[in-house]
Amino acid sequence: MGILRAVASTMGRISTFRSYQMVLLLAAALAVVAFYYFGSERQNFSSTTKRIKQTQASHNANRNDADLSLDTRLERPGEGGGKEEREEDEEEDGSRRNNSGAHGDGRYHVLMMFTKVDKSRSLQEKFRVAMLSLVKHGRFLEGERLVLHFVTDKLSRELGERMLPELLLDSTFQYEAVFHDVEELTQKLFPIVEAMQKHFSAGSGAYYSDAIFFLSVAMHHIMPQELKRMVQLDLDLKYKTNIRDLFQEFGRFPPGAVIGIAREMQPVYRHTFWQYRKEHPGTRVGSPPPDGLPGFNSGVMLLDLEAMRSSALYNQLLQPGSVARLADQYRFRGHLGDQDFFTMIGMEHPGLFHPLSCGWNRQLCSWWREHGYAEVFLLYSRCDRPVYIYHGNCNSPIPDD
Repeated sequence: MGILRAVASTMGRISTFRSYQMVLLLAAALAVVAFYYFGSERQNFSSTTKRIKQTQASHNANRNDADLSLDTRLERPGEGGGKEEREEDEEEDGSRRNNSGAHGDGRYHVLMMFTKVDKSRSLQEKFRVAMLSLVKHGRFLEGERLVLHFVTDKLSRELGERMLPELLLDSTFQYEAVFHDVEELTQKLFPIVEAMQKHFSAGSGAYYSDAIFFLSVAMHHIMPQELKRMVQLDLDLKYKTNIRDLFQEFGRFPPGAVIGIAREMQPVYRHTFWQYRKEHPGTRVGSPPPDGLPGFNSGVMLLDLEAMRSSALYNQLLQPGSVARLADQYRFRGHLGDQDFFTMIGMEHPGLFHPLSCGWNRQLCSWWREHGYAEVFLLYSRCDRPVYIYHGNCNSPIPDD
């Protein structure tokens, strides 16, 4: 009997314990139900899943296809890189950006002259072609930004502010627009370039309004010190490749070079240097490539502002005495502003320049072929390299895509 009582007592405790477990399990189940039913915003599994999908869709919508493909190359997702490897990748990325012409903050600076555009349908159409083709081919890394600088007057600025949102609508990259008042820049430029204007301007004197055509010559003096590199472009261009690729040329500058620029593709300077050439038979000055020195065309220029500031030679050549001496030495009198200055000093100091491929500034003007130089024109205009940028100078038509 004692054994039976002990067994019965044990079974009673086990039954009580199981009842207690059931109560706990029931309470836990009720708590789970209450959590999903009475929880914050009464969310259930479906609403939570929907919110996650919306978040992913929103994240993907803010990334373009180019960013995705380039981003995977930079971050190498899925390879399990630790902190040290990520830091090394960031250092390599920064090095690539420095070599590609970007500032340390990933900004790529481009400048265009945008004056009197409000009065010219032709300039407006050229601007439209240029911007639409730039947008069509433009691709930048995630975190990079194209900064568009426009030198403009009041009415042209108002026009530009209306046109840009439409023209940049399909861009896959980040951008910003900066407008510089032409009058303010001219005030800063004129004291620097006044003396050289008489050698390189169409008029007979140094005209205040002409100073802006020498902006590239002295940009390193008037732009903020934090601006280290600038690409200056004419409006009458059509881009056939990613504008970011042009900035890669900064990384190819040899020591001492401060400006990247393509050669002139007409016998302009064969004509301008006619007296010097007559006095120096067989000279390379004004002769066609590949052995001659045909001069430069300023439609596409890479300005290493930091190098320009630090180059004692370049800044010495800006002095009135140096300009007058070289103009007299080469019997030079031009009418094309900054292009003439760069051509003249390039004859004496070619090391200041990094020559761009003709494909980066494929000039289409043929005016000189019809004005006395038909026999030699092809020697200057030939370009056997791939075309990256068409330049419709002197209102030349640009080929369709």
